[in-house]
Parts: sequence; structure tokens; C-alpha cells
Amino acid sequence: MADLFTNSKQAEKYAEARPNYPNELFDFIASKTPHHDLAWDVGTGSGQAAVVLAEKYKYVVGTDVSRQQLDHAQKLPNIRYVHTPDSLSLSLSDLHANVAPSDSVDLVTVAQTLHWIDLPSFYEQVRSVLRKPDGVIAVWCYVEPVVDPAVDAAFWRLYNWSQPYWAPQRKHVDERYRNLEFPFEPVQGEASTGPYEFVTEKKMNLNAFLTYIRSWSAYQTAKKKGVEMLPDETVADFMKAWGSDGEEVKTVKFPIFLKIGKVGAH
Repeated sequence: MADLFTNSKQAEKYAEARPNYPNELFDFIASKTPHHDLAWDVGTGSGQAAVVLAEKYKYVVGTDVSRQQLDHAQKLPNIRYVHTPDSLSLSLSDLHANVAPSDSVDLVTVAQTLHWIDLPSFYEQVRSVLRKPDGVIAVWCYVEPVVDPAVDAAFWRLYNWSQPYWAPQRKHVDERYRNLEFPFEPVQGEASTGPYEFVTEKKMNLNAFLTYIRSWSAYQTAKKKGVEMLPDETVADFMKAWGSDGEEVKTVKFPIFLKIGKVGAH
């Protein structure tokens, strides 16, 4: 996915268009870690999750493959951003040198990114850095937005048409991470590793909503193949569904699905 964000303009569009995550999500996650010293946010992007984690953990390390994304991340004194190589997975020696020592991390988070990662290698690293036995890994994705019946119908016409341009990994998001490998133990007080459902909301006019669509990886893939996913007739379809010349600000809801587990003793 990193090659989709190799220019500053696209990274800026991604940072502008994507929804933030609700406090309820972070409160739930933070309540499951006995210590709140160090969190590692993997695929941090523009720092949406890292900034909130920095309110709940003493230190946060955010890693990403895209320098352009990190350039747009909010800088705080207790967040350290690290640009990683062309793989979200580092060697263990590089991980310990540049991110965190072994058995030192209270929480690993992966927001809207896990489906892009080589899981066996990544999970080895997670087990290496998490505190034993109660260090927590929390991963989540958000799925198709919900606005109102007219806009939703226009959206699904486009989304269904766009399927050939999504990477195969997108199926994990469509499945709400239910079938994604997640070999961890349930955290204290929970019977399973999820997924657990939350929701986030973002106020948008039509222009902002279309900017969100233009931030899709599928949109960038189609564009590289010479296909415009939002031609005039599609924009007109959205304009009719939105009403008020697209200027009305609507509440756009993004369902979030969280899997959470602890590393255990091994």
C-alpha cells in the first residue's frame, strides 16, 4: 500500500478525509492493559490513533512505511514517529533497536492496516515486544459509511462497481476482520477476541465525502490504469442523492470492528 502515498498531495488528502476514532474505542482498549507506559502504533499513517494513545500512555511510537504520511502526522512531545522500510515488518534486531526493546510494550495497535501486513512475521514481532503475559494487541478496521438511504444507494452503486480495483486483502475488511488470523488470548473480562463493534462519526458535505472516496486505495489503483472512478455522471448521481447542491453537512457514520487479545505467557 505504501506506493499509494508516495506524493505529498495524496498523503494530505488521506489525512484530511479519513475519520477519527471514537474515545469509547480507546477507553475500552486502555482499560485492558495493566500498564500504560508504552504503546506501539503500527501503520500510524497521519497519526490519528497515535495522538489519542498519547493521552493514555506515557510514550507512543508510531511507525509507517510512508514518509509523506508521517509528514502530515501531528507531532507531540511523547510521540516518536519512525519511518520503516518497504515492509511493515522489521527484523527483530531492527525492531528492538528502532521501535522498542523486547518485553517492554504495553499495547500494540493497528488501525485499518492489519490486512496489508505479512501476519506470521508481524505476530512474531508483536510477541517479542509485548510485556508477558498481559501485553495487549488491538486491531481494527472501519467499513463502508452510512449516511442516509439515498446517499447510501449511490455509494453502493459505486462501491460494487469498484470491486476490481481493490486489492485482494480488502476482503478482510468486508468480512469485518472475522476471518483474519489472530492467535491471541482473550483479554481480561472478555470471552473472545471479538470483533467488537464501535462507530465513529464525521461531519461532511458532499465535497468532503467525495474526497474520502478519492482517498481510497482502489481509487488510486483505478487512476493509475486510466480509469476515473468519479466521472461527471457519478458525481451528478451523488449530487442528486445528497441534495442542497451538495452543501448540506451530513453526519457520516463509519462502523468499526475491533479484535483485541493479550500475548499470554509464551
